[in-house]
Amino acid sequence: MPFRLDRFVEGFMSGGRYVKSNRQEPAMSTSILKSLTFVPQPKISSDPLIIKRERMVSRLEDQKKLLAEPTYQRRIKRWEKKEDGEKVLVERPLRTSKWWQQDPSGSVVMTMKVGSKRIEFEKGKAAIAVGSLEKLPGVIDALIKAVRAGELDVQLSEGKGPRSLPARKVA
Repeated sequence: MPFRLDRFVEGFMSGGRYVKSNRQEPAMSTSILKSLTFVPQPKISSDPLIIKRERMVSRLEDQKKLLAEPTYQRRIKRWEKKEDGEKVLVERPLRTSKWWQQDPSGSVVMTMKVGSKRIEFEKGKAAIAVGSLEKLPGVIDALIKAVRAGELDVQLSEGKGPRSLPARKVA
């Protein structure tokens, strides 16, 4: 059966005259809308600390995925230019390195990173003693809760802020 667009249209032209289809639209009841409470849409926060928290939670969730699947790679989207100059959105894999390792005694320790810098929880102590690999998902969940509660705000704010543009040279 050939595809007929006019079967999907409410009304269509047939032989020079407008033909109305038999399909009926359901009437929207206003009593349903009256039962809802309408509020203005909240604005997305542009607070740098909240953005850093969200990014850290995302990286910790990546660590959980990496623990479950050792070949996990995070996917990022980038705008790239083709040879002819056209910009296209490209999705690329980004290698995710693990934040945990075994110490010489055989127990697992985990570190957290902001960029490439490790976070120090106390002076000279940048690692968390986990014990065994089976306990690692629980530790990651606890860290996610701590980040969302703002307990690591001091450590997150110590990192570099947004990149500033270099000053232009005036000739």
